[in-house]
Amino acid sequence: MCTQRILSSALVWAVLWPLVGQPLEGQDLPSYRIASPDGRIELTVEVARQLEYRISVDGVPLVTGSEIGLRLDDGTEVGRDATVVSGPRADVDRWLEPVVPEKSSRVRDRFASLRLDLGNGWGLDLRVYDDAAAYRFRVDEPGPLVVEAERLSVNFSGDPDLWFPTEESFLTHSERLYDRLRASQVEPGRMASLPVLASWTAGPKVAIAEADLRSYPGLYLEGTGAPALTGVSPAYPATVEQLNDRTVRVTSREPYLARTEGPRTFPWRVFVVAHEDADLLRSTIVWRLATPLRIDDPSWIRPGQVAWDWWNALNLTGVDFEAGLNTATYRYFVDFAADHGIEYVILDEGWSDPADLWAINPEIDLDELFRYAAGRGVGLIPWVVWKTLDDDLEAALDRFQAWGAAGVKVDFMQRDDQPMVEYYWRVAEKTARRHLLVDFHGAYKPTGLRRAYPNVLTREGVRGLENVKWSPQPAPEHDVTLPFIRMLAGPMDYTPGAMLNATEEQFKPVYDRPMSLGTRVHQMAMYVVFESPLQMLADSPSHYLHEPECTGFIVGVPTVWDETRVLAAAVGDYVAVARRSGTSWFVGAMTDWDARDLSLDTGFLGGGSWTAEVFADGRNAGRNPQDYRKAVLRVIPGTSLDVRLAPGGGWVARFDQVPETR
Repeated sequence: MCTQRILSSALVWAVLWPLVGQPLEGQDLPSYRIASPDGRIELTVEVARQLEYRISVDGVPLVTGSEIGLRLDDGTEVGRDATVVSGPRADVDRWLEPVVPEKSSRVRDRFASLRLDLGNGWGLDLRVYDDAAAYRFRVDEPGPLVVEAERLSVNFSGDPDLWFPTEESFLTHSERLYDRLRASQVEPGRMASLPVLASWTAGPKVAIAEADLRSYPGLYLEGTGAPALTGVSPAYPATVEQLNDRTVRVTSREPYLARTEGPRTFPWRVFVVAHEDADLLRSTIVWRLATPLRIDDPSWIRPGQVAWDWWNALNLTGVDFEAGLNTATYRYFVDFAADHGIEYVILDEGWSDPADLWAINPEIDLDELFRYAAGRGVGLIPWVVWKTLDDDLEAALDRFQAWGAAGVKVDFMQRDDQPMVEYYWRVAEKTARRHLLVDFHGAYKPTGLRRAYPNVLTREGVRGLENVKWSPQPAPEHDVTLPFIRMLAGPMDYTPGAMLNATEEQFKPVYDRPMSLGTRVHQMAMYVVFESPLQMLADSPSHYLHEPECTGFIVGVPTVWDETRVLAAAVGDYVAVARRSGTSWFVGAMTDWDARDLSLDTGFLGGGSWTAEVFADGRNAGRNPQDYRKAVLRVIPGTSLDVRLAPGGGWVARFDQVPETR
């Protein structure tokens, strides 16, 4: 079996200290402590009547004694009155090569780990990286088991500020804005999806996430009215009700979280430590903690850009046919994609009845359309409702494969209880077998599935551009918050690329002719800042054809990267990143509604002389956000570029080395 290639590794096994917990100096409880390779982060587990963990950074406690454990239906309390019977430690330092390199083609995986055996076939795995601490439960013996509840508390030291994406229920698209409040202000019953970010004054930040979610419900965090959060998860659905063609609501739940079998591991509970805001942009921890590759030969997986039909309502101008859900319109999209080197076109809602895949729109000749797209080298990706697909999964995927589809866009899951999580894995495996890509919409946050099945190129689970069709959000503040929190979990199908751009005062939600908030270059910079190996061009081909300079730049931006550097970063304020693909570098910068001047160091370029094709906010972008200016600059590496960003503005550039002359 092919796996993510391990370029080099060094593993040193040793017993951390005696197998039965020995108290740390000055403590009364048996405790086990493990430190990050650089020594800055410490994770401690205390073995008392209930397991407790603590996290400190540079000797300063951030998470104080917090209980963890599992309760089974047979009365077993995993973690309660535990006796640790072993404690082997490993120090690992290796390089991994992702099949789909979202940030870089090589990922360093360096950590210290400790394996605690708790007795009765149960154990606790600990890992500490230079940028994170994580733990997970495991069961080593075979056999069925039912998990009734999981205990997870997060008792903060002090009362940090939180970026808290409040959810209303477990039926959710995970498309929330981030509420800013103190931890003690989160009242009992108020719940957030992950990641949640905590920030201490003049200290580090900690993002709480989960990784390697398999056959188990997703994790949420709930307030307590104190500077502490507690974990909650959706229980196993007992009965469901299909409300319409896309929404299946849970109407009653079982008195347990999961029915499963050992041996197995449970999801990692992850605490990402950011000494500076830029560390959140650098993190690959969710991917590193996930299940390794399960596809024998992933060479067929091709990331790329997508011409998307739904956001722009199939609006075309200057054509000699009536635009809409018909063959002629989709041929036009295919031609636009082929002429601009765009790999894919979405066939979104309307090509068939959402409740019946085989009730195909009579205005669309699918056989002819797939033949035409193949002849022009463009892949088509049909949109489907998850339940409709699941009702006929094997036959539907066989039909898509026979048509020559490049993948599927699966929508409206809106849940992450155990059966739904298993659905994601089932779709990933069955599409991979047929060489189909996957884009999950109406989805929960990424937890690493893409490492096992890298054909799952991207997913939604983000408040993205589609929302401006009916609301004044997302606005630029949200755009410069997402890279630090939601993108930490994995790629996000935000769907950028609006060519109609507005200030707050000018903006109106227009469903069939939408506009974005912020400047044109703010939208262009998203192609560098936002990670999505399947990256959309959301606007109409007609708008892109009317803006050839901007379009020409956008379609030249890669969707995967060999290297990433963070140039400037402040959560919710601004972001600037440099990314390398081959020999070219791309830089994207974005700000909130505050105009801003940044000085960007070009030391990442290395030696020689470089040219930069630059798109910047125009002098009048503050009053007309579509105003931009283009320039070509000669750049000497190590010099600083002064970047002026308009309110809601952006800056984007491509750097290419000038060939040496004799």
